[in-house]
Amino acid sequence: MEYRIENTWDSLSVNHDPVKIRFSPGEGGLRMEVSAPFFNDPPAPPGPSGQPFPGLWDYEVVESFFLNSSNEKYLEVEVCPHGQHLILLLSGKHNAFQQALPLAFSATIDGDRWSGEALLPWRYFPPGVDKMNSYAIHGAGGSRIYEALYPVPKADLVEGQGPDFHRLEYFQSFSLQSIMGDEWVQPESDLWQGKR
Repeated sequence: MEYRIENTWDSLSVNHDPVKIRFSPGEGGLRMEVSAPFFNDPPAPPGPSGQPFPGLWDYEVVESFFLNSSNEKYLEVEVCPHGQHLILLLSGKHNAFQQALPLAFSATIDGDRWSGEALLPWRYFPPGVDKMNSYAIHGAGGSRIYEALYPVPKADLVEGQGPDFHRLEYFQSFSLQSIMGDEWVQPESDLWQGKR
């Protein structure tokens, strides 16, 4: 299943080839593949490739969020063209209780494009995921660009509002079964047990 990020967070069209995110079955998890323009702005995070990097959202990054809309439990996945990544598990809006978990992720830069592939372990997903949103960010300072698969509709914008990727009310329907097959059952996760 492939998605294309064609709008900024506030519902304007992007001015470049859209970031593409593809989800498919993986061994023990969900495979996430990214194909995107490479802006090299800002420069690479000062951390080793292949490792978690706290604050990755301040760099050039692609993010996907997987939400159980009935209890606001969600998984946030961040990947960047230089190979760093960040996983956050959240219980309630902005309320991360676990972060910097390990992730099998590799990225390749080829001229003005980059691609990446990650395997998201099932234990990272909250039970009952039914909504999703994805984002892309690049640029620095006042030139920073925030893009969203499902943006805030123009009618909902208010003066002075800025981007907030945790606006869960704008996430849209998503089914892991549509990717994995109707008979697939999500494995239980020790990471989410007892989280209210």
